[in-house]
Amino acid sequence: MTRGRLVKRIAEEVLGEEKARHVWSRLDIIGDLAVIKMPLHGEVSVDELRRIAERLLEEVPSVRSVWLAAGSVEGEYRVRSLLIHLAGEERTVTLYKEHGCRFKVDIARVFVTPRLNYEHLRVASLVAPGEAVLNMFAGAGLFSIIIACKSRPSVVHSIDVNRYAYELIIENAKLNNVDHVVKAYLGDAARVVEERLAASSDRVLMPLPALALDYIPYALLALRSRRGVLHVYLHVRVERGSDPLAGAIEAVRERVEREGWSLARADARRVRSVGPRLVQVVVDAEVRRS
Repeated sequence: MTRGRLVKRIAEEVLGEEKARHVWSRLDIIGDLAVIKMPLHGEVSVDELRRIAERLLEEVPSVRSVWLAAGSVEGEYRVRSLLIHLAGEERTVTLYKEHGCRFKVDIARVFVTPRLNYEHLRVASLVAPGEAVLNMFAGAGLFSIIIACKSRPSVVHSIDVNRYAYELIIENAKLNNVDHVVKAYLGDAARVVEERLAASSDRVLMPLPALALDYIPYALLALRSRRGVLHVYLHVRVERGSDPLAGAIEAVRERVEREGWSLARADARRVRSVGPRLVQVVVDAEVRRS
């Protein structure tokens, strides 16, 4: 039985089929920690979730601690708010593995989700050998380090305003033997680009939907030629009759053109659902100076 099917069975046995469908798909396993996001629908109590957590510890040996993410991802550092310990060891630090790379993470201090697993590798596959890459919102360094390990870039500049995330980028780069490629910077991405990384990069990642559109001028400033590639992550509301992918491309186009650049080519894809009628979309945009 796969881990996903096992989690579904445990939830159904504890809660019944109707309640379980609001819970089991909202569980992530990060290293040896399990994180249950508060169900969006249905009345599920913390005590019921604790019963599921205890069963997880019994039946999934790789899980040593279970947490409830009762709040949203928020604040300047975009971390999970209101983490409630449900069962097992009371710690938030773990070693997370993805695509052959290892990452020390702390779910209370840096946002990490395995639901970007495919996206990390997809973007890495687009990077050509020798490219200079900029990750404007690097977190614990997952995008940056997977690119460094898989794609032979010349450098991956990795910025984060969160000091703990910055320290994790350095530690994780060493852990994966790519500290000669992944360069960490502490500070607001706009200021770091203006002061240190103008005309530095061929490709810019912007994996923070709350800030991506506003930071496009600095992403363009970071490009070292008249052409380059941006990966812009956005949260887009899905309205009846609307096309969230087309809407995301147009939002990026408008912001790029305001800066005197244009879209030579743009594609968009849904990354994941993040809430009721709200999806995360990435726009892969090849831009050129007009």
